[in-house]
Amino acid sequence: MALKAVHVSDVPNLDQVHENASALYASRFSKGVEFNKTAYKIPKFLVVGHRGHGMNSLQSSDRRMKAIKENSITSFKAAAKFPLDFIEFDVQVTNDDCPVIFHDDMILFEENSTIFEKRVTELSLSEFLLCGPQKEAGKEGKPLLRKNKDGKIVRWEVERDDSLCTLQDAFLQVEPSLGFNIELKFDDYIVYQQDQLIRVLQAILKVVFEYGNDRPILFSSFHPDAALLVRKLQSAYPVFFLTNGGNEIYYDTRRNSLEEAAKVCLEGGLQGIVSEVRGIFRNPGVVNKIKDAQLSLLTYGKLNNVSEAVYMQHLMGIDGVIVDLVQEITEAVSDMIQPSNPSGEDSLGEGNGVGEVKSKPQFSQRELSFLLKLIPELIQ
Repeated sequence: MALKAVHVSDVPNLDQVHENASALYASRFSKGVEFNKTAYKIPKFLVVGHRGHGMNSLQSSDRRMKAIKENSITSFKAAAKFPLDFIEFDVQVTNDDCPVIFHDDMILFEENSTIFEKRVTELSLSEFLLCGPQKEAGKEGKPLLRKNKDGKIVRWEVERDDSLCTLQDAFLQVEPSLGFNIELKFDDYIVYQQDQLIRVLQAILKVVFEYGNDRPILFSSFHPDAALLVRKLQSAYPVFFLTNGGNEIYYDTRRNSLEEAAKVCLEGGLQGIVSEVRGIFRNPGVVNKIKDAQLSLLTYGKLNNVSEAVYMQHLMGIDGVIVDLVQEITEAVSDMIQPSNPSGEDSLGEGNGVGEVKSKPQFSQRELSFLLKLIPELIQ
């Protein structure tokens, strides 16, 4: 994949990018976290809902992956029913400067029996919202389709569908105590000029600061320069750098390892890293290095839908996980990770009127060291 780097240091007059930016963007902080110029301290093990209640995998035989339309208000509200800390979703900006929530770079829809494929960022807001189910009763939208990994185009059909939405919709309609992990979405195959990045980020920040209020918010992006730039443009919310952790190789070397990701964060004043979980399991020794650098560390990936893998990350000192199976993983975290009673006794269940001990796996330091050595071999 080709991606040309545009370094923030090359952006002229960055302080004048937005009028009174420092005053506007430095006054609001997320509640429930400790955040300053040097560190962002996460006070507990976070569970984050991926694209809300979970991503859609239309080719999957698992009904849970096709239950609710991803990145929708319905998905966000469904996720809010569980003890999540944040929901993660993808934000792009239409050609008339409206931030919308959609994962794929390209949107596929059917019109007059013809399939069209267009970039989300090349559509106007009205054109974008005409795709899929419509909010207005009796109005029919253009059927949405999606391209599977094998290239096959299928209808985007889920059990609980919903219309496409904007970032503003999410702020206005989702429980305000639920945190937002806003992924700043950019296409790997496009070379973005600095003015393009600035336009997109300003449009997003305008909505965030108008409607964010006291909601916990953090930004993340796979695009290193977008992450660095949004950190320059505001100091109210933490910025995390997204990385595949070396699972894929990119033209921009800053994207190719956890070590490079940490370097980007430290040089640009970012607060943390979000890594594909296999990158962590293949190189568990990097976790302590990241923590020693006072960087927060979250993970994403299919392995985060396995409760044992999540618990292992908790033991390793990772700060949180982004998951698709929201109900299953929040229950597992509650059973395995929540602090014990102040008395030190295990909590008791109430099944059938008889107390049931909910025990946590206990590992000695020697056993934990053995598991950390074993995991990279298992991942391979």
